[in-house]
Amino acid sequence: MKKIKDFLNPPKVLVLGFATIIIIGALLLMLPIATEDGKGLSFLNALFTATSATCVTGLIVVDTGDTFSTFGELVILALIQIGGLGFMTFATFLFLLLGKKISLKERLLLKEAFNNISIAGLVKLVKRIIIFTVVIEVMGGIILSIRFSFDMELATAIYFGFFHSISNFNNAGFDLMGGFQGLTAYVDDPFVVLTICALITIGGLGFIVMNELYEYRDTQRLSVHSKIVLFTTTVLTVGATLLIFLFEYDNNKTIGPLSEWGKILGSFYQAVTPRTAGSNTLSIGDLTHSTLFLIILLMFIGGGSGSTAGGIKITTFAVLVATLWSQIRGKEDVVLFRRRIVVETILKALTVTMCGMMIVVLVTIILSITEQGHNFILYLFEATSAFGTVGLSMGLTPELTPFGRILIIFTMFAGRLGPLTIAFAITKRRKSQAYRHPKGNIMIG
Repeated sequence: MKKIKDFLNPPKVLVLGFATIIIIGALLLMLPIATEDGKGLSFLNALFTATSATCVTGLIVVDTGDTFSTFGELVILALIQIGGLGFMTFATFLFLLLGKKISLKERLLLKEAFNNISIAGLVKLVKRIIIFTVVIEVMGGIILSIRFSFDMELATAIYFGFFHSISNFNNAGFDLMGGFQGLTAYVDDPFVVLTICALITIGGLGFIVMNELYEYRDTQRLSVHSKIVLFTTTVLTVGATLLIFLFEYDNNKTIGPLSEWGKILGSFYQAVTPRTAGSNTLSIGDLTHSTLFLIILLMFIGGGSGSTAGGIKITTFAVLVATLWSQIRGKEDVVLFRRRIVVETILKALTVTMCGMMIVVLVTIILSITEQGHNFILYLFEATSAFGTVGLSMGLTPELTPFGRILIIFTMFAGRLGPLTIAFAITKRRKSQAYRHPKGNIMIG
């Protein structure tokens, strides 16, 4: 029994927990009741869809609105909600409802799940996360339901409104519009665009940031983590909106035919959704190469740590940029918002980024071998989208071979949990060494 406890360290529990949820979801989607034709999905397609939903990615091999019955859509919605908030959040919430005390081991699991520094206040945070989630998703659902009610029956509008609210707050990007068209019909609709962008952005900030913003009236203080997330999110969103507006201004297949206001809304939506919701109001395959490459960069960066988003995370990107700037200026310390970033954090940021780059490069190379007949940018786009748990696609996903689908499944799984979590789950427990090797001088650059 002791060996089992030692074996099941927090990273391994998270990996096994997510894997279990995915398998259960896949089995449910294979049931005849889960699809409109009453035949259910094949195991591979069900596994792909369950992984995409649980890892809040949004890549699909079959169209959600056209293929699944209401039961199947609700299964996907449940997987999105569990995957977005994390199964440990749900388990802790259930324990609290049952009056069970949260043990130290369970607090350590929460710490790992939220990528938090300490275990202090985690149970209180879980309670607030549930409240935040319900309030935000209900508000988004109501606004979208009202807007959709002008285009469809009220009951359908309410269902669509809340489905898209939950999907986008959890940065999943699944939609029910059918025909693989996404939300292109609402490209210049301010109610849909601004509401969904707000849901995506709030979900991508991270629950630690949301909690600090909630307490700001009393504390009048934000941590350096929250300041970095808020500042970098603003810079990336505004900068990407301007660039996409310029890159696509004369593109008649995207925002070219729209009014000036429509061009701004279309550019803004495509600047927000790569980090990392995956829904779209513009045809991804018709975007210019400059916009596609920008989106690839945004997908790789992702959202905030401890959020529903994927990628290497905004804080990782900010630390790397700050490190580069400090080196260029000849400064010994890396400083952000008047706080010195410790070397361990910089090394972790470098490790996460390099692991992410290696995964994306490896998957891109393999896809270019197994899925021949496409432009290289399709493979890079698909690999980055899967790793960043974004869900945007240039149309390659439904055409993937069985091997390609399995590869993308593992990529989405690695992207949701994080390469370091999976590495720590696979490797043995790290031990401190009783000695250090002598220094070695290497020429760099």
